Amino acid sequence: MDNLLTNGVGRRTFLKGLGITFLAPVIPEVMAMPINKPPYKYLFDYSELKSARSSCAMECLHCNLTAYTYKGELIKVEASKDFNVKACMRGLSRTKWVNHKERLTTPLLRTGEKGSGEFKAISWDEALNLMEQNIRKTIAEDGNKGLMFVGFTGNMDAVKNDMGRAFFDYLGGCTRRSGSICCGAAYGAIPPITGIRFTDTRDTIADSKYLLCWGNNPAVTLHAYWKDFIAAQKNGARIVVIDPRFSETAAKADEWIPITPGTDSALALGMMRVIIEEGLTDIPFLKNHTGAIYLVGADGDLARYVDPNLAATSSESSCCGGKTELSNTNYLVYDLNSQSYVAQNTPGINPALFQSELPADSPYTTVFEKVRQECEQWTLAKTSEVTSIPQHTIARLARDFGTVQPAMIIFNMSGAQRTENGAHVVATQHYLALLTGNMGKRGAGILDAGGATQMVKFGPLVPPAPNKQKIATIPMARIGQAIIDEDPHKISFLYSMAFAPLNQLPNTNKVKEAFKKVPFVVVADNLMTDSAKWADLVLPVTTIFEDVSLMAGPRSHYVQLMEKAVDAPGQAKPDYWIFARLAERFGFGEVFNQPIEHYINNLLAGTGITLEQLKKGPVKPANFPWVPFDGGKFNTPTGRANFFLEAWKAKGHPAIATHVPVIESSTGNPELAKKYPLMSVQRKLARTVHTSHGINEWVNQVQRNVPNIMIHPDDAAARGIKSGDRITAFNDRGEHTAIADVSSFMMRGVVSLENGWWERQGGTSSTVTSDFVEPIGHGQACNSTLVEVRLAKV
Repeated sequence: MDNLLTNGVGRRTFLKGLGITFLAPVIPEVMAMPINKPPYKYLFDYSELKSARSSCAMECLHCNLTAYTYKGELIKVEASKDFNVKACMRGLSRTKWVNHKERLTTPLLRTGEKGSGEFKAISWDEALNLMEQNIRKTIAEDGNKGLMFVGFTGNMDAVKNDMGRAFFDYLGGCTRRSGSICCGAAYGAIPPITGIRFTDTRDTIADSKYLLCWGNNPAVTLHAYWKDFIAAQKNGARIVVIDPRFSETAAKADEWIPITPGTDSALALGMMRVIIEEGLTDIPFLKNHTGAIYLVGADGDLARYVDPNLAATSSESSCCGGKTELSNTNYLVYDLNSQSYVAQNTPGINPALFQSELPADSPYTTVFEKVRQECEQWTLAKTSEVTSIPQHTIARLARDFGTVQPAMIIFNMSGAQRTENGAHVVATQHYLALLTGNMGKRGAGILDAGGATQMVKFGPLVPPAPNKQKIATIPMARIGQAIIDEDPHKISFLYSMAFAPLNQLPNTNKVKEAFKKVPFVVVADNLMTDSAKWADLVLPVTTIFEDVSLMAGPRSHYVQLMEKAVDAPGQAKPDYWIFARLAERFGFGEVFNQPIEHYINNLLAGTGITLEQLKKGPVKPANFPWVPFDGGKFNTPTGRANFFLEAWKAKGHPAIATHVPVIESSTGNPELAKKYPLMSVQRKLARTVHTSHGINEWVNQVQRNVPNIMIHPDDAAARGIKSGDRITAFNDRGEHTAIADVSSFMMRGVVSLENGWWERQGGTSSTVTSDFVEPIGHGQACNSTLVEVRLAKV
């Protein structure tokens, strides 16, 4: 080994020699080795190193990183030793991101056509002048609604995106996105059920006896916690994967169950029917901790209890089934002890759950009965026909989930909810956990994105804006078409930060057309991304280790101070510096131009966490292990989890989650399927987080840097395709060319496209994905997309 280090070795050769082909954390010294040179420890005295800590701030797990600098240069990044998880290859390769040869160092003004990448350097004063002029012009001609701000997950610290939103609020408001291309369906489904969006069960994965990875690939997307999956498996837990693709997780699992894309809610309902019919429900949990006991009136609404002593002075004339506002959570139940209708929070009652327990002449139906009725049609035969899963597998899956305790569904913003019916998928998965009592205890629950925000309430970054207008939003999944159609209104100024709209938004060609249409587009980034090439003005911004900030969000369980280690290259500035300078020009600079420590202290106010504590290292804001809804106490007004979703019904959706067939599918649109017979699904890769790290030198040395399309051998043979061929997936939206990966690890009739590729590497697969807006949470439907595949044109 000493000889190897002395003689030097290429990083790629060394990593391949170690067998590193995945995201497993790698030896920090390896990631600090310059190609064909000995490690730094042979070149200088370690006593001259300085260190700083930060968080890997993309939409990932926000691992804590320690940076080492030498004479003002970042030379090494390693996983912080006192953190609960270890950083992966991407985090350790941050050295090459900070020092990237293509870093933006000065503001750039477009000189050629949009998309040409032709720019000239300008000063910050010129850039700020241009933004001020175009903002004022837009407000004068179109009103504040003509402004649009889009900040997203390229940097999820607690300051930068929120500072951008606050700035536009202080201007009087702007057009924002609604929903999310990440997990809009989850936003639509989870809060009405549990009362809170972001919760996770990561701390007790190892305690589970049944891990159902549903439309999710945690070996890649929860890589830092994969050790806990392995620990659970060693302790006797089964890992089961439901996915059209035999994923990296499936390779380590006990069972792989391929499923037709877009039919996951049908599977959940079929499983629920088996669980209910075979008496596998947790009756005490349902009675004590859920709204399954609430009563539904003949009008289809939840009935409320009205105190007869108050009824005489109101329009109500009965204690039963009062028509009151939705904010009234005094839900009506039937008490088996007193044989009477009472409020759900009446002490000492035994509420009826089953319809058979109600009086024969009762005008009500229990919510549990409504759920049972919804499942009734989903026989094993029908569920199998729709999902392509054998009947015996569905029955066994249901029985296992209903009897093996504790059981956990690995959701984590799954691909299953990036479908036309995604909110129903999320809701029915929660129904399964609730029916079996698999929530509020160790080893159980729904493993979703979570973090410090579920444990403690953080303060506002700045005071609320005094004159913010209410402006109609644009669904994120359809930003391109909406801007083109001026629906709901014209956009004349667009500011994009921490986001790659030209790679990540569905229907890329429409997004490009939208960028052309908007008179003035600003993109703030630290590299010349594909989206930056379509901007009018590009602003160079810092990345981690180049400014001070705070990580306190919905991913890591720790609150982390993000320290500065090195100066940014050239004139690159923190995003919050840009908004401070703009705010000064619009007369509210004092709100935005305070020292960064001021804003960090604002966020920490009331949490019990201090900046001085954070300077010593990351802080856990709650007791560990963290168990969401511990003891069955949910975040709803009643403390109970809901099956009957009044928020859905109020907007014209079914109150009980169901299966809504996908329109863009072979069964939903047979005519379209004649042209484009293959379903396509999107896959996340170990090499990037969305587009982040896409052109990172070290990542490209140890991972392939061309996109693949996975296709089943039967589908490939019918098209004359062999592994290694250049092939093109296409539909009416566009086309995406990649290398064929012909494999039985892909379900017949389905192809897998890969997320996160830059145009220089072959282009984004989003050129073909559907921009259908999931109707409940305004999620995206990239996994409800039909394509055809052919050999690429020479």
